[in-house]
Amino acid sequence: MTSDAQPNPGQSQQINLQQIAQQFMVGLQRHFDMLAFNLAARESVRENDYNDRCNAPRIMPAAPRHQNFEQMQAYARDLLIRQVIGDCMNLAITGMNNAHFFLALVKATNASSEVSPESQKAAQTSQQSFMPAQLDEKFNRLEKEYGIMCELEDTIISLGFTMQALMQQGGIVKAPQLDDSGELVIELKTVQILEKDNGQGKSVGKLVDQRKVFREGDALAFSDVELQLILVTIAAFADALFKSVATYAKSVKEG
Repeated sequence: MTSDAQPNPGQSQQINLQQIAQQFMVGLQRHFDMLAFNLAARESVRENDYNDRCNAPRIMPAAPRHQNFEQMQAYARDLLIRQVIGDCMNLAITGMNNAHFFLALVKATNASSEVSPESQKAAQTSQQSFMPAQLDEKFNRLEKEYGIMCELEDTIISLGFTMQALMQQGGIVKAPQLDDSGELVIELKTVQILEKDNGQGKSVGKLVDQRKVFREGDALAFSDVELQLILVTIAAFADALFKSVATYAKSVKEG
């Protein structure tokens, strides 16, 4: 999936939006599965296995700087958190870019399935100014130009602040990441079980918010499940976004 995906002539906007959304979710599922694999692998690795693997070539690039098992566990954990949140931010921004291009096409064509060269150019011009925009500006433009209020906007922005702290501040929360209440709040989507067995061997549940709060001086830390829930939260964000885009396209088509 690319942010400059274009509709096929004669194909309805609705079908293309479904394709964009489906491709996004398939890619997100791949990230989720890879994270689960990495977490499972990390749980099963043993110190002897690590030492054996390090010593297998019988030489190291800089042996005096070799890190022991405990040091590498901490380093790998830090790296994993950065990777997960960085990937999630990239996914969220990619979803917004793809959604915006579709919206720009809907607006330029008045929701027609036929895309003229003029309409295509207008949509591409709008997209070229949208893609480099800062995250908060992307949200503002979606609201101002298309009336789309993005669910979980605050959490996506908070994840951006989290990545900032991880990359620039050694994972320590500081003033630039705090809201007016002196907190960095991340609302993760999780499942609340309403009924353990509905008679068909399946549990019944619903998505609810789980607040993760950091304050100035706190070290950013996430449990394994919380890392997985970040990906679930991105899925909830994208699902709501694409549904809002579909609603906009329908309203334009119906006049």
